Amino acid sequence: MVGFETFLEPSSTERKTGMAYDLPEGVDIRGKYDAEFAKILSRDALQFVADLQRELRNHIKYATECRKEAKMRYNNGTLPGFDPATKYIREREWVCAAVPPAVADRRVEITGPVERKMIINALNSGAKVFMADFEDALSPSWENLMRGQVNLRDAVNRTISFHDTARNRVYKLNDQTAKLFVRPRGWHLPESHIFIDGEPATGCLVDFGLYFFHNFKAFRRTQGEGFGPFFYLPKMEHSREAKIWNNVFERAERLAGIEKGSIRATVLIETLPAVFQMDEILYELRDHSVGLNCGRWDYIFSYVKTFQAHPDRLLPDRVLVGMTQHFMRSYSDLLIRTCHRRGVHAMGGMAAQIPIRDDPVANEAALELVRKDKLREVKAGHDGTWAAHPGLIPAIMEVFTNSMGNKVNQIHTVKREDAANLTEEDLLQRPRGVRSMDGLRLNTRVGIQYLAAWLTGTGSVPLYNLMEDAATAEISRVQNWQWLKYGVELDGDGLGVKVTRELFGRVVDEEMARIEKEVGQEKLKKGMYKEACKIFTRQCTTPILDDFLTLDAYNRIVIHHPKGSSSRL
Repeated sequence: MVGFETFLEPSSTERKTGMAYDLPEGVDIRGKYDAEFAKILSRDALQFVADLQRELRNHIKYATECRKEAKMRYNNGTLPGFDPATKYIREREWVCAAVPPAVADRRVEITGPVERKMIINALNSGAKVFMADFEDALSPSWENLMRGQVNLRDAVNRTISFHDTARNRVYKLNDQTAKLFVRPRGWHLPESHIFIDGEPATGCLVDFGLYFFHNFKAFRRTQGEGFGPFFYLPKMEHSREAKIWNNVFERAERLAGIEKGSIRATVLIETLPAVFQMDEILYELRDHSVGLNCGRWDYIFSYVKTFQAHPDRLLPDRVLVGMTQHFMRSYSDLLIRTCHRRGVHAMGGMAAQIPIRDDPVANEAALELVRKDKLREVKAGHDGTWAAHPGLIPAIMEVFTNSMGNKVNQIHTVKREDAANLTEEDLLQRPRGVRSMDGLRLNTRVGIQYLAAWLTGTGSVPLYNLMEDAATAEISRVQNWQWLKYGVELDGDGLGVKVTRELFGRVVDEEMARIEKEVGQEKLKKGMYKEACKIFTRQCTTPILDDFLTLDAYNRIVIHHPKGSSSRL
């Protein structure tokens, strides 16, 4: 294992051998060689990642098997619920470690991929936090992932700049910037350009390990006020997965020689099973937690996936599944109560709207919807919320500030004890609403366009005045699959048509024609729309629902280079 002293100064082993990465024993890189990437993929950094992988691989495999077993139970009719074995954790009085002063105020957080210009604009946006994303907002190509690590290193060191040649403008950081959080990928995603002991590395350990190794020292000085780095953790389903993350953090802290509890993380509650594990997740991360977040788009996706074998739990049009649905409001209320009882932030959901510059009336109507949603959040007790675009930040900040006054959060003032009475039935209540042809068409059109962009390297995609990421494509896919599997009747537009493979085939053809009309024939030919259409259609019509759209599509963007051109000879 590398010692903490190797974190402080580059060692002689970081010298490169010709045009190849200098690799520790058992590590193989199959991504393209790049001299800038080689600075990130130093021998000692890779050794750190490899040691994490070796120590935790069996725990990760066990957690993965537990997910499969839970899925089988749900498919056989069992409903998710609170675990009687951990009742003592839920009922006992305990709190997480005190929130670091650097991140006490999180009223508005902006999110986006780890692209250079995006990072600068987001850090300069006026938001309190920027979540830089290796997950749903990023297409995980080798270039995107490694370039993202370079960009984050430069951002932490405050040397980052970007020259926009088209506008002849240079972007640099302001003196005052948002606090930086980083979201690695979920446990389920591999990193197939890096092999450790003959198998693909775990994507999130690569994301975390490389970023932490190169940035912890500068981050604690420039951003964390003695704490950090800070993270967001996605796609958890059970507290055993939080325990693995806690082991990662403790090992990293020991090796770096920093105090236990320096690293802090917010967990996204974005799977249905996780809502019944919120206390347990916080308990496992109690020395490292700074709260939970309502990842509401993925939560809806997870609702369908969890109940894929339950024809009595069909969703209405996804645009109708908002926070006013009882099961969604219950989830938000219980999250607030749980977080505040344990002394940490309860973060609200995403506002995905994009300013509509050519239609002031439509823009104001969209902004008013955002204000109402954020007013609901702050009144409910959320301590902050998410925005996808800098243009939303002033309006959202105003809503939270007007409601909270001079308080930086509501952790100790809004306890939501009324939510203690929420039951499993509240959290699982069937959503109400109609299903329509327009809903089927929107799912299809958005799913194909998002996937086409993802396959060509873009994971955060503006579509119909909303900034979409992989969560929207996942909802679109699983809802189409659900409607097709159970032959639902489209009762929302008076047609009474049943969803069949034949109907879906016609919808796909018609929506592809509409996409061509909207984007133009030239872009359609140059893009990967036809490939995306094939993948999306197959995913919607497969007899057995795939767990993740991106796992299937990932194989299309993995490019292995000859061994001699990418790794040490």
